[in-house]
Amino acid sequence: MTDTGIARQLDAVGRITLPKELRKSMNFADREVLEIYTEDDKIILKKCTEPADIFTGSTKDLIEYKGKLVSRESIIELSKLASLI
Repeated sequence: MTDTGIARQLDAVGRITLPKELRKSMNFADREVLEIYTEDDKIILKKCTEPADIFTGSTKDLIEYKGKLVSRESIIELSKLASLI
């Protein structure tokens, strides 16, 4: 892990801004999707390399709905949960 020496304060809704220099050095594009992981007491941001289901992380049979990707399998499970099928 590389210490950048940069600290940022969370705003009222829990957001932080990644410094422009860091975004540029990591080649983050505007509105790039990042995956968020936790490990012990760390929060890890990773470039999303492949589109995935927002619920399961599956990369198969994806459908876009209101800007989010959902797999057919998740849609079926959600339909069962809502007693629609």
